[in-house]
Amino acid sequence: MHKISNMKRICFVVDSIFSIGGVQRVTAVIAKELARTYEVTILTFDDPMTKDTSLYGLCEANISYTFFRYPPVGKLKQKYYRAYSGLYRKLRLPFKWASNLYAHSSFPPERQKALFGALNEGNYNVIIGVHAPLATRLATLRKDLADTKLIGWVHNSFEALFSETSLYIGPDRLRHYVYQFMKLDKTILLCEHDKESYHHYDPNFHPVIIYNPLTLTPGMPSKGCSKHFLAVGRFSHLHKGFDILIDAFHLFAQHDSEWKLDIVGEGPEEELYHTLIHKYELRERVFIHPFTNRIQDFYSNAQIYVLSSRWEGFGLVLVEAMAHGLPVVSSDLPTSLEIMGDFGLYYKNGNTDDLAQKLFEATQIDWPKKSKEAFLIAEHFDICNIIERWKTIIEE
Repeated sequence: MHKISNMKRICFVVDSIFSIGGVQRVTAVIAKELARTYEVTILTFDDPMTKDTSLYGLCEANISYTFFRYPPVGKLKQKYYRAYSGLYRKLRLPFKWASNLYAHSSFPPERQKALFGALNEGNYNVIIGVHAPLATRLATLRKDLADTKLIGWVHNSFEALFSETSLYIGPDRLRHYVYQFMKLDKTILLCEHDKESYHHYDPNFHPVIIYNPLTLTPGMPSKGCSKHFLAVGRFSHLHKGFDILIDAFHLFAQHDSEWKLDIVGEGPEEELYHTLIHKYELRERVFIHPFTNRIQDFYSNAQIYVLSSRWEGFGLVLVEAMAHGLPVVSSDLPTSLEIMGDFGLYYKNGNTDDLAQKLFEATQIDWPKKSKEAFLIAEHFDICNIIERWKTIIEE
């Protein structure tokens, strides 16, 4: 298929597209849909050797790829830049000029020039920075890319990025990120709660909300008779709360001898989960499974889905679960409440005892009734509805 010269050219700037992860999957799905209308390129920091367009069905779309690496920065310059960056984060100076200096100190000129060169060569009409840090990199290049629409796409929740316990950014750089986001033409968030949080911090910042779509074709609907709980996600530090889930299932299992728990995923915390399973003697009740391209089979064979996350930008697995007719137990995250409303069975985030109680309550629900409700909610996240919001932003 030949590209039409008058098509708008769209570029997604991503840390990685050829690896397993929710952000990668959503980015791929949105890029594939936009490629039906526009010329789409994905600029990625992946190693070219990892290129696998069969992942997420990227081979089904006419998408170009640019593999990018920042040039090295001299040690002396690194020390100078780090000194200012550290000072800014310590003093939290409430001035735009200080934020702009920090933007340049944390993104040295050599690297700015290299990224600008790669983006300028593509002559893009719209560039989308995926994740907050890459969005701020685009903001730093605002003057150089004056004729290009720049969009930041923030995938983590406000609390995950800027709370005192944040593993990503932290409160010391909140002001900086808001200043930089405001340089962009649009900043896209995933839920109204986050929009309100940013607006409360700075009423002059006006991000827009676009929900993530369902990113897979559902398998067979669940029959609701397996007596299996299911949880899916990367085994990253603390994030998905699978340690809380195993603790809670241990309490639940003291009063139940039939239900089992399947956890699907991979990552650095896996050994901790095996340790907990061994400690509680749950080897015949709790099962760890690696990621699979047929994750639909797990949804189809489950009876209840459990989201135990400590934080989420957008709980995409909730939509996937409901698209298979699964009722859901979830931590009381603002995103979960926004996605599911009264449908979900919510427990207090981080509270093991409360989660154990909700697991028990989930086994007693009117399953057919809840399953019908699940399908209706999932329909709101159909890709056809979501992509129209993207096109509106691009064409504005």
